[in-house]
Amino acid sequence: MAKKIKDQGIDKSLTNYGDKEFSSYLRRSFARSMGYTTDSLNKPIVGIVNTASGLNSCHRHFPEMIEALKRGIQSQNCLGVDFPVISLGEVYLSPTSMMFRNLMSMDVEEMIRAQPVDVVVLLGGCDKTLPAMIMGAISAGKPYVVMPAGPMITNKYENERLGACTDCRRYWGKYRGGEISDKKIKEVEGKLAASSGTCAVMGTASTVACLVETMGLCLPDAASVPAVYSERLKLAEQTGEIAAKIANKKIKKIKKITEKDIYNAMVVLLALGGSTNAIVHLTAIAGRANIKIDLKKFNQISNKTPVLVNLKPTGSYYMEDFYQAGAMKVVLKELQSLLKKETYNIEGKKLSSVIKENSNCFHDKDVIRTKNKPFEKQGGLVSLFGNICPKGAILKRSAADKKLFEKTGKAFVFEDIKEMTKKIDDPNLNISKDDILVLKNIGPKTVYGMPEAGYLPIPKKILKSGVKDMIRISDGRMSGTAFGTIILHVAPESAIGGPFSILKTGDKIKLSVKNKSLNVLLSKSELDKRLKNTKVIAPKIKRGYLKLYYDTVLQADEGCDFDFLKYKK
Repeated sequence: MAKKIKDQGIDKSLTNYGDKEFSSYLRRSFARSMGYTTDSLNKPIVGIVNTASGLNSCHRHFPEMIEALKRGIQSQNCLGVDFPVISLGEVYLSPTSMMFRNLMSMDVEEMIRAQPVDVVVLLGGCDKTLPAMIMGAISAGKPYVVMPAGPMITNKYENERLGACTDCRRYWGKYRGGEISDKKIKEVEGKLAASSGTCAVMGTASTVACLVETMGLCLPDAASVPAVYSERLKLAEQTGEIAAKIANKKIKKIKKITEKDIYNAMVVLLALGGSTNAIVHLTAIAGRANIKIDLKKFNQISNKTPVLVNLKPTGSYYMEDFYQAGAMKVVLKELQSLLKKETYNIEGKKLSSVIKENSNCFHDKDVIRTKNKPFEKQGGLVSLFGNICPKGAILKRSAADKKLFEKTGKAFVFEDIKEMTKKIDDPNLNISKDDILVLKNIGPKTVYGMPEAGYLPIPKKILKSGVKDMIRISDGRMSGTAFGTIILHVAPESAIGGPFSILKTGDKIKLSVKNKSLNVLLSKSELDKRLKNTKVIAPKIKRGYLKLYYDTVLQADEGCDFDFLKYKK
């Protein structure tokens, strides 16, 4: 007698042998070889997307996290099974982890769709993993919840508190400027990253995790509890319970990202003084849900959203301080008048209810300021538009020198990374502190894959004179842990013949943060002439993922997703 095959658990997404009963029988046979009982194999399955790797130090605590997730899943009579996907350890990948974000999203999407899982837990943190997994999960179409890795804790060196990776950059700047010795920089090297977990500051990983919590994709505090705290394991167990409740239909309202979620995420991004990378990732996530982010509307939100969070790289504190200060519970409470509170989370609770439930939590007002007494009166990020960036560019104004916000200076142009590396520290470099450094050809459609090279080093001859900041412009990115008056994500990029490509050393550039503008002071006729004579030379890429990447990647204002992955109705 034919067995009725349910589209659930071990029988979900059956291998195609032309006989469903045989496919189920064969799959169960091999599953039994791993010691599963028939009862276990009849339960709904919660997949755990595991991004651990020996080349991802941020995720080395994941075995313990997976164990806790499985405890929670088992408590709700479901089976928890972890499976690997690509891991993106930021500092371990060449030329940049950003090049592989979309590849990871494809891996996640296809493995969720192809394997027998009813619900998935997305377990990740550094640095492109959370965006990639969410992008993939949205496209896969199965229910998902998120369990962030959590930030690392800080360390001490000579009675100074240190945390990766803003302090990494600060000490490296001192070393390049001749302020500290080879011996000291080596000692600091061993003190910067004190534990597993993502960077200890409000970098890209922590920013994205906070946006994930804002959108209700994870439990309260999951963005901020340090990776090595026992509270994170408790949260993992609770997350496993929720995932299992979704699998066995105890939670019926399945979380999906809406325009209101994206709006709230933008408000929080601005209030955090968060990473510039986050706007690219949020745009890509929104694109998978068929939602478009308008950078001009982003400015409107930024104008009325204060920066509340006093964390490095814009402030003084670290992520573990943020957690102890009330974290996102406090941030959301302070911002509630600006938020769309009818959105809901993975438990089916409205944001208004989540805020109310946590309204009496402890609030350290030095770490997280109140809306009435903010760290900055306007949002941490601003979009700039002009004749060299008609589709926008991004400045993290909360990490910049306000003295440089209204400035006209002479461009000093590097055509690519190789030229910059060769020339930047030449003692004979004809450059002054009032010039504007420009780095071209590091955008998404290059062999560099939009690296974090937009944090151009200040030339040594200028560093040694005591200058700590200069205006720097590129079509690339910078780390969320970096600081300075740095303009990024210029779109369209120079490599495809955008107007940014026509800049020459000596051109005068005018920046006005007040007017949200960035322009080269050339006549329209001169601009048109240069654009007409611009030659676009595509790199000779014949095969593999790099060719797929180059042929299909979109510009920064569209989230740098692949054109064939971005959802369209």
